[in-house]
Amino acid sequence: MSHGVTLLDGPMGSELEARGIVLEAPEWTASAVRDHPETVRAVHADYASAGVDVHTTATFRTTARTLGSRQEDLDWRRLVKQAVNLCREGAGPKARVAGSIAPLEDCYRPDLTPDDQALAQEHDNLARCLVDAGVDLLLVETIPTLRELAAAVHAAAMTGLPVWAAVTLGPEGDYFPGDDILRAAAIAAEEGAQAFLINCTAAPLVTPNLERLEPFAERPPVLGAYANTIFPGDPGITPEAYTREAARWVESGADIIGGCCGTTTAHTLALCEAFGKV
Repeated sequence: MSHGVTLLDGPMGSELEARGIVLEAPEWTASAVRDHPETVRAVHADYASAGVDVHTTATFRTTARTLGSRQEDLDWRRLVKQAVNLCREGAGPKARVAGSIAPLEDCYRPDLTPDDQALAQEHDNLARCLVDAGVDLLLVETIPTLRELAAAVHAAAMTGLPVWAAVTLGPEGDYFPGDDILRAAAIAAEEGAQAFLINCTAAPLVTPNLERLEPFAERPPVLGAYANTIFPGDPGITPEAYTREAARWVESGADIIGGCCGTTTAHTLALCEAFGKV
């Protein structure tokens, strides 16, 4: 098996819940950064111990839009900086840190995607805040629409940092039907992303869609995947089964793999062991 694979860490939200932290919408991990920083730091440290290459900040819901009326309690810029610091403290000073940029609204409600002006301004605000906080790259992730993908990747690329872009196919795998997954990869590349990934999608649905993206395997963007294990189709998939599926992703041209909602540190460790990281 290839040793050239880049290993992403696993999820923050579902891992925090597994450790007894109650996360509520819409703040999600933003509240944990504020109220349980030691646990956030510990999750990052455990992924570092497993041997991952890239660590993702707990900034999935850390925006002015999300915090809304709680702005004074949960100042989003302060929490972005704190989340980046916790990631570096847990993963180690030499770790490669990716700043997470998520959909402005619910990732499983593509119909709520805001207008173009809001997308441009708000994604720009978060991207620049993450850069100021000291991340090494920007990870636009769990995007459910082509329009938000274009806006978020553009805003991230304008900062000058490397950008990875990931889309979710949704709980039923129908967010990017037909040739839309090919269009998504093309849009990501056109807007400046160096990598295009599928995330927060049931593992068995990731594989055929990566196979459809094979034309991109020999040129930018680099391909990757990190799957969800709580959607219909693969609930509770074991670390061993997940690793076997990930091997199929690599065979389909993926150079970046990791874990999304429902995977655990055991899944991450299995990936690292299988791909020669430990």
